Amino acid sequence: MSENTPIKRKGPGCLIGWLLIAVGIYTSFIGPSILKPISPTVVLPGEPTGLSIFGFQITNTILATLIADLVLILIVFLGVRRFMATGSLVPSGFYNAFEALFEYLWNTVEGITGKWAKRIFPVVGTIFMLIFVANMIKLIPGFESIGYLKEAHKGDAYAPVKLFSLGSLGVYTIDKGQKVEIAAAAEGETAAEGETHGEISKELCHACEVVPFLRGSATDINFPIALAITAMIYVQVVGVMALGPGYFEKFFQVRRVVRGGIFGIIDFAVGILEFILEIIKIVSFSFRLFGNIFAGALLLSIVGALIPVALPVGLYFFELFFGTIQAYVFFLLATVFMNMATIGHGGEHKEAHH
Repeated sequence: MSENTPIKRKGPGCLIGWLLIAVGIYTSFIGPSILKPISPTVVLPGEPTGLSIFGFQITNTILATLIADLVLILIVFLGVRRFMATGSLVPSGFYNAFEALFEYLWNTVEGITGKWAKRIFPVVGTIFMLIFVANMIKLIPGFESIGYLKEAHKGDAYAPVKLFSLGSLGVYTIDKGQKVEIAAAAEGETAAEGETHGEISKELCHACEVVPFLRGSATDINFPIALAITAMIYVQVVGVMALGPGYFEKFFQVRRVVRGGIFGIIDFAVGILEFILEIIKIVSFSFRLFGNIFAGALLLSIVGALIPVALPVGLYFFELFFGTIQAYVFFLLATVFMNMATIGHGGEHKEAHH
């Protein structure tokens, strides 16, 4: 080796990485049992947080969605608008990344829909940004692991251990070394006293499980269903804007039944099938997003409890990529469906509005 060859020195990032691995090994395998990760309780519906707005119960998934909305508003008003107010024509850093993303989405919509891009992009672009931000913020550590303790009625439960106090508020965790066996709850079992109608019990549990204050928005089926319904309603709006009232003739082809004989009846049946297909699109939209995000969150939680060192880092990068792809797939399908609505079917193109 030449004497002039520079010696590569390891930066502080490498040291921090090895330190974190050492801490992970200690907390997961060597340290006290209260530090060891516990596999999550699998729950499909959103769980109550104890908050309400005008009597409407706020679940942990609704609260996460509201935070995602707030982040989007802050990006627009404190980020983009602030940059535009400077009058600079050369974006950098965050603004440059935002402009690149915005331009890519716009070019995608324009390439698919052409002249209708200006009317379609605000809706599908907003849907993409909401799903994207909701999928990203759920990866923040503690997002789906910090919450309140409640009495478990099925599955595994653990004894509570007090960590410290914040004034009159006690901060607890559950101890993996103190597992409490409970009988599985019978089907149709009513909620425990103090938890009826979404209320949170003020008494400390004995056989506990953690209900997180925040949970990924798309892990609740209501979130993707709401977005899917919104997208499909706007599909019909775009269809009417492009083809006028004749757009609905592709679903209810009454005139063809009168004029077309047996072929008119066949066309009418095809129209009914297209109407059913519009409803099926809502189901397809919803369960594609819900299934992929819920499965990803579950995989990250379970693998993080079983193999808590090193591997979860790779899964976080996977979730980062997958959350982005799912937002883009939803955005792309909504764009394609809206473009299809602008194309005439049969004779209704004669009534198209130009």
